[in-house]
Amino acid sequence: METTIDCGKECVNGCVLGDRCPNLQYAEQANKFMQETSLDQMHEIAETARRKKLSKPTQWIIPDDF
Repeated sequence: METTIDCGKECVNGCVLGDRCPNLQYAEQANKFMQETSLDQMHEIAETARRKKLSKPTQWIIPDDF
C-alpha cells in the first residue's frame, strides 16, 4: 500500500515514513552538501542568490478573477 503524504507539513519534526520515505535520496544529498560545504561557502551561495534575485525586475502577478 502506497502512502502519500505532504512532507512539508507532516515531516516538520522529522520524516514520518522512515526507510519508506520516497525522498531519501534528497536527504542524503543534503547531508553530503552540509558535510562538504563550509558555512562561509553556504553564506556566499545565499548572497549570490539574493543579489541575483534583487537584480531582476519586479514581476507582477495579477489574479485571473481580478
